[in-house]
Amino acid sequence: MGGVSGDEALGVPGGDEALGAPGGDGASGGATSGGDETSGAGIDLNADLGESYGRWVLGDDEAMLGCVSSANVACGFHAGDPATLLRTVRAAAEKGVVIGAQVSYPDLAGFGRRFIDINPEDLTAGVLYQIGALDGLCRAAGTTVRYVKPHGALYNTAVHHEEQAAAIVAAVVAHGAGLPVLGLPGSALLRHTREAGLRAVPEAFADRGYTPAGTLVARSEPGALLGDADQVAARVLRLVTAREVVSVDGSVVGVEAESVCLHGDSPGAVTMARAVRDQLVANGIAVRPFVDPAA
Repeated sequence: MGGVSGDEALGVPGGDEALGAPGGDGASGGATSGGDETSGAGIDLNADLGESYGRWVLGDDEAMLGCVSSANVACGFHAGDPATLLRTVRAAAEKGVVIGAQVSYPDLAGFGRRFIDINPEDLTAGVLYQIGALDGLCRAAGTTVRYVKPHGALYNTAVHHEEQAAAIVAAVVAHGAGLPVLGLPGSALLRHTREAGLRAVPEAFADRGYTPAGTLVARSEPGALLGDADQVAARVLRLVTAREVVSVDGSVVGVEAESVCLHGDSPGAVTMARAVRDQLVANGIAVRPFVDPAA
């Protein structure tokens, strides 16, 4: 397999991933909290967790689990050693947070942020391997994998790369549990997911800049990452209630999403996540997973 570095090489702006909308008690966490449960107003908050490796620690997973309703847990291909992953899924299960398999290219050195021109059959096998491995750890923790989300360059590639998008979905189908797939609205990935009879779940990003076309601003460009917690919280509230986001050029972009991603490794990630959750709860919007935790 050959490699091409960077998200920009894919023709898809953005760093890790992409776009979305509708949408807790800051530190309380859990699968559901706050808001008006009877009104139906609610949104899932997800974050990438389990990305530490051995003695190298990335982010504060314990604190983030107190803010989100879904955890995209690494599966060892871009980050996460077995012991770290087991601790992560155990902690998520204890807090009632739904677990998804965050599948990636085999790229530990590049943290899964480099495009790989991989054979579709090999990609399907690798994704299936990752889902199965994480599900085994989850079962040891008394839970299961409930959805799948690609990571980094694989996420961005699956926006437009038909073969790789289809290969990811083929792995989910082969796994046999009928798992939903979380991805960018309008992507090839979600279209292949629907065509396979699986649930396609569109998402938005709380702290990433958007282009007027509704894609993510490349991490190397100005406006790619938002760092002000209050600004991000207000932005997510607008995503949830008005289904729109202001792009980097000031234009308003319509957004549809069932989940909002909060990057757990960004500077001030926990403060930002708590601000988002508090803002939603204060406006009567429940933070809850997009799948039934009891199912």
